[in-house]
Amino acid sequence: MFGKMKEMLKGKDVKLVFTEGEDPRILTAAAKLRDDKLLIPVLLGDTDKINQVASELSLSLDGIELIDPATYADFDKLVDELVAIRKGKMTKEQAEASLKQGNYFGTMLVKTGVVAGLLGGATYSTADTVRPALQIIKTKPGNKIVSSFFVLARQVDGKDEAYAVGDCAINIDPSADDLVEIATETAKAARLFDIDPKVALLSYSSYGSGKGESVDKMRTATETLKGMDLDFPVDGELQFDAAFVPEVGKLKAPTSKVAGQANTFIMPDINAGNISYKMAQRFGGFEAIGPILLGLNAPINDLSRGTTTQEVYTMAIVTAASAL
Repeated sequence: MFGKMKEMLKGKDVKLVFTEGEDPRILTAAAKLRDDKLLIPVLLGDTDKINQVASELSLSLDGIELIDPATYADFDKLVDELVAIRKGKMTKEQAEASLKQGNYFGTMLVKTGVVAGLLGGATYSTADTVRPALQIIKTKPGNKIVSSFFVLARQVDGKDEAYAVGDCAINIDPSADDLVEIATETAKAARLFDIDPKVALLSYSSYGSGKGESVDKMRTATETLKGMDLDFPVDGELQFDAAFVPEVGKLKAPTSKVAGQANTFIMPDINAGNISYKMAQRFGGFEAIGPILLGLNAPINDLSRGTTTQEVYTMAIVTAASAL
């Protein structure tokens, strides 16, 4: 699955900043990324501590850049730029305090072009990763929200199987307009994983078999999407079996170009999204890659605080490839 992304990255020298450079998981993944010549890791933190942890892990730091925000030569310049970006919402003193934290400092490195993207969250919460991104990087033109999706991947009989699911991590109860944005951004990003998107907006209802506000918003979002000039098929509202199982799709939605063959699923709210991807992980043996953030002006992604070295490695590849 990651072969395409790895080929994209080789020889590009993409710089990716890691906000928690002292974490053993981050250091180990950064060394592997360096050894595989996929990107140039930039680690934030106390350089003495980073060197100490690297020594304990028997890791070389050759080819890995270390930056300590406390001793950064252009720190005052970043403070002034952050104050200007926040436009009266942050004093100089507040900007200085914020930039001593890896999440804000790393986001400003992205903003100023020192690095191409950011990966954080090994010790920060999702909110602590997303907040500075919204304040500094902001959403892309035409986007009103930041959303997210997971890729669920596994091998069956030696063949790769992958699906995109959004939004599972950011928007608690998205509106119909939000769902339109989530669907289009998820479909675009799915292609990075070689998923040719066939998008289903999911519900407990198929084509009006159920009633309620949740059903209405999925139907409204679907109608809006069908009126747009899209390069992928979309349908809804559909129950999961109608969207995924060919026999059920033919029965419940016989004229649909998506029913029974969907591979990109848009959830009505964060409850459905979060529960669904975790059930697929535990019951179906899927690897859950994400959450991958969508809608920002630059690639910034969030790790779980329970992340593994392998997950850091994988998400770094995804984030760096998104920069290209």
